[in-house]
Amino acid sequence: MREIFYQNKVLIPSKVVCIGRNYVEHIEELGNEVPENMVVFNKPNSAISGTLTNFDTHTRFEGEICFLIMGGQITGVGFGLDLTHADIQNKLKAKGLPWERAKAFDGSAVLSDFVPLEVPLESLEMKLYRNDTLVQFANYDLMMYKPSVMVEEIKNFMHLEDGDVIMSGTPKGVSTYSVGDVFHGQVFSAGELLVEQEWVVEEKKAYNEPKF
Repeated sequence: MREIFYQNKVLIPSKVVCIGRNYVEHIEELGNEVPENMVVFNKPNSAISGTLTNFDTHTRFEGEICFLIMGGQITGVGFGLDLTHADIQNKLKAKGLPWERAKAFDGSAVLSDFVPLEVPLESLEMKLYRNDTLVQFANYDLMMYKPSVMVEEIKNFMHLEDGDVIMSGTPKGVSTYSVGDVFHGQVFSAGELLVEQEWVVEEKKAYNEPKF
């Protein structure tokens, strides 16, 4: 089972719950429609990784503020990269099919360590640097669905186990990436750094694109 780290403790999430289309500018950048309801999809435990891999030339990075759930509530915060096989996702969307092949593959939830969340949720912001260039920025105010809303909406139809992670959606600035790229993700509270993680993109793994 894949692990995450919180206060020097090892936790095993049962799942990663992802919120899609949570930032208007990102919706516009991909040419999607603003959803009537919160978009939710899951990544399995096997998707969790501490390394960033270049799977293929179509794989896209999406930086996100991530929340750790304990006792049904947000307890910790971290940074994550939601990896997407963009070409496969486009094919699936065109056919009205589920996104799992494009979103839930092994290694697609790249997560930092988590730290206790002891600051107001309203103070949170994130930055993602690629090769020392700022490529993504987001804060609480830009979220369409706020963290407390995410938790309550998810709990309406799905139990959140201790150690589960919520990936809260990505702002504009997503792109494909290359072997050797250096990513540096940070989460702040009112300008004070809470958690950060650096990843260097590793060689791609063998991957056979499915046919539909």
